[in-house]
Amino acid sequence: MDEMARLARRMWHQLEPLHAVLYFSPEAAEESAALGYDVESRWPGYFAYRTAPLGRAGARLATAACYSFSPATVAKHVPAVWAVAAPERVLEARLTAVDRTYRSLFGGDLLAGPELREAAELARRAAEGAGTEGRALTAANLDLPWADAPHLVLWQAATVLREHRGDGHLAALLAAELDGCEALVSFAAIGAAPVEAFAGRGWSAAEWAAARERLAARGLVDAGGQATERGRALRDQVERMTDELAAGPWRRLGQERADRLAQLCGPLLGPVFEAGLLPMTSTLGIATVKAPD
Repeated sequence: MDEMARLARRMWHQLEPLHAVLYFSPEAAEESAALGYDVESRWPGYFAYRTAPLGRAGARLATAACYSFSPATVAKHVPAVWAVAAPERVLEARLTAVDRTYRSLFGGDLLAGPELREAAELARRAAEGAGTEGRALTAANLDLPWADAPHLVLWQAATVLREHRGDGHLAALLAAELDGCEALVSFAAIGAAPVEAFAGRGWSAAEWAAARERLAARGLVDAGGQATERGRALRDQVERMTDELAAGPWRRLGQERADRLAQLCGPLLGPVFEAGLLPMTSTLGIATVKAPD
């Protein structure tokens, strides 16, 4: 793995929590409820917030973007979410949700400081260097107008960079010939996360078992569902390719400015983790937080 790929992984750990709070904060749930979504389950609001940049997406498009969810789970919510609120309203609500979440977590003094403004400028520069070829969610988020407030610019940039990495991760999974369910089964097989962590993705026990059988037929898991040496090597290949495909924005920003961005984001990470909003498992590669794809 080259230096820029390693940098891409490190910066992902720095920025992913700043993006992911949207899907877990009480303020985001309140804004989702105000739109009319049922918040007994977080999935209607999640699919609305996540796919709104794509416009009035249908089930197939949303499933393609949210690769590791079962198609039946996606179709349960999309396109029904657009009958509750149009994508334009959802996009407004998600920025309001981020604004409220960040103000709650960080306070006005930190948000108004020169350090956050500098972080926003650096993150935006990196995000604007994200290639969009074959990356629908990256392109859709880059097509949105930039917010005025620096803390919202920082979140938007973190979101573009997260989706850029995520789009590349899906390409790596496809190159490895792992479908959505197989991606989760193979990830659980290396012990990176318990099977229970994926319950919300909606795969049935029969679908999970069938995916495990397909992986076993390829020699990727053993009879007990644990990854074989070959299976671990394939997952390593997926993660390496993900990092390599995520390197472009950081190559544009450069090591020195990326280091500065990481330094500036450091004071923001403490409040995020101390708030206890983010589950500490991942379903996208080797991660520090759970961030659905």
